[in-house]
Amino acid sequence: MAEPTVGTTPPRVLTIAGTDSGGGAGIPADLRAFAACGVHGCVAVCAVTVQNTVGVTGVHTIPVETIAGQIASVAADIGLQAAKTGMLANAEIIEAVAAACDEHGIGRDRATPLVVDPVAASMHGDPLLAAEALDAYRHTLFPRATLITPNLDEIRLLVEHDVHDRDGQYAAAKALHALGAGAVLVKGGHLAEDTDGCLDLLFDGDTFVELPGPRFATGNTHGGGDSLAASIASGLARGLDLESAVRFGKRYIVDAVRHSYPLGAGHGPVSPFWAIRPWWEESER
Repeated sequence: MAEPTVGTTPPRVLTIAGTDSGGGAGIPADLRAFAACGVHGCVAVCAVTVQNTVGVTGVHTIPVETIAGQIASVAADIGLQAAKTGMLANAEIIEAVAAACDEHGIGRDRATPLVVDPVAASMHGDPLLAAEALDAYRHTLFPRATLITPNLDEIRLLVEHDVHDRDGQYAAAKALHALGAGAVLVKGGHLAEDTDGCLDLLFDGDTFVELPGPRFATGNTHGGGDSLAASIASGLARGLDLESAVRFGKRYIVDAVRHSYPLGAGHGPVSPFWAIRPWWEESER
């Protein structure tokens, strides 16, 4: 038997998040984005959801010892160049993830950068977390984050800012940065008043960077926030500086939304397929 071909090991990125049985968001979206961005994806499952394109009808959280064990197992053997969080479900999980990150050198000013996507609201803006979990984000995980990537509904829950315009984005960025994260990306996808495009705002405590992009007339944006955070983490893992990694992620998500597709009876997902060479088309000829 011939020896298997050995390639170059790609950068490794860990997603610490929940599953989505419909495949549109959460860990499935992260792994698709990782592959499309040229990194190897590892997982620490925090919750299993019963979910499709219409909504979430059940959540089963994973014991914190198992979550910490997954992080430790991957970090010890495989090694990581970046990590990102998604759905963490409750305060106990958030605190356990923060402790595990400390133990394994993950986070702001550590060897492995950490992107925190504070999943705290549904696609419709409904709160997903109790008050103590929001406090755990604010006081425990954000100070450990290299970058946080909240949408406007999550900003309303986290710092009580209702963002309706560009000035509101700037004010929210300052309020969020005051919670201790290395940098903040205020996503503008939910800013309905911004009909000309979709502007995200990056703030590192000193400098604001506006990142404009097109706005598409589609409801198929499920997993967009997860995919953006995952692609930014991929850029960091590939050695890009923070601003360049955010631009890398913005480039990915713009085309992922451009190529999003309908699925089921509700919101379809953003698509990684634009970034993947369609080898199967040639094989089917």
